[in-house]
Order: sequence, then C-alpha cells, then structure tokens
Amino acid sequence: MKKPFSTIELVMMAMFTALLCASAYISIPTPLPNAAHITLLNFMIILIALVFKLRDSVIIIALWMILGAIGVPVFIGGGAGLGYLFGVFGGYTFSFIIAAIVIGLFTGEKYNRIKYTILSIAGVIIIDLIGMLWWKINGNLTWKTAFLAGFVAFIPLDLVKAIIAAQIVPLFRKILK
Repeated sequence: MKKPFSTIELVMMAMFTALLCASAYISIPTPLPNAAHITLLNFMIILIALVFKLRDSVIIIALWMILGAIGVPVFIGGGAGLGYLFGVFGGYTFSFIIAAIVIGLFTGEKYNRIKYTILSIAGVIIIDLIGMLWWKINGNLTWKTAFLAGFVAFIPLDLVKAIIAAQIVPLFRKILK
C-alpha cells in the first residue's frame, strides 16, 4: 500500500512550489536575442531535487509547470501559458523535470558532499543542453549560435548556483525535519 502524503509534506511541497514561482521573478536580463534571462530557477530546481525525495521533487516542479501552463504567470518575467512552454525557451522548462528525475535517482538518503555536487553539476548540464537543443530547433539557430547563446552563456553561472545548492542541502534538510 502506498504511503499517503502527510500534512507536513504537503505544506513543504506547497511552500517550495511557491518559492519556485518566486525564483522566476528574480532575474537578470541578458543581451542575448529573444529576451533570455539569468534566474534563480536552476538553483531552486537543483536544491529541490537534492533536498526532497524523487516523488516530491517531481510533484513540486510539475505543479509549478501546470500552474504556468494554465495561465498563472509563474515563468520567467511573468510568462505563462502553453505558448511559453512550447516557445524557444520551453526546453529549459521541460528539462527541469528530467534533471530532477536524474538527480533524484542517485541522491540516496545520506548526504555526501562530493556526490551531491557532482549530481548538481550533472543537473545543470542536462538543463542547459536540453534547453540549448530545444532553442536550436525551435529558434532555427545554427549549431554555433545555439551552443554559444544557449549553453556557453548560461553554464558558468549555473555551475556556481549548482555547487552552492549542493553545499546547503544539509541545512535545508535539517530545517525541513
């Protein structure tokens, strides 16, 4: 028999869904075409994937995506709707679920700083690669442009955010218990 959610689990998932929504508004516009932004989304996705169980992290991210898909302005810069999800930057959004699954499959119960740091780095590489490929296809970009604008432009700061997220997992797990 599957274990139902406890009230505390539901509240924590709702709270982190709200934090994920807020993280999309904390953004720095870049000079890249099509209004690309650097946000705290990747940081929150990686942190959620490392702190929560696989099931819970996927639910949090899926709930955020569903809110955005039905028109609640929770995406970068207040974006919302299916048009946003299937637009040129939708690949980054869809890749969040994939990264959370990959990270969640390998985290385990016990925190290991090196393992979690490697997983968080793998997570942002997954996000940026899938996002870049989606942007290349939907934006009709050359491989060079897609790589430079969709991967190279984001990966340095995303790696820093991922490493920081991996280091603060014990603090969040302690707070959440």
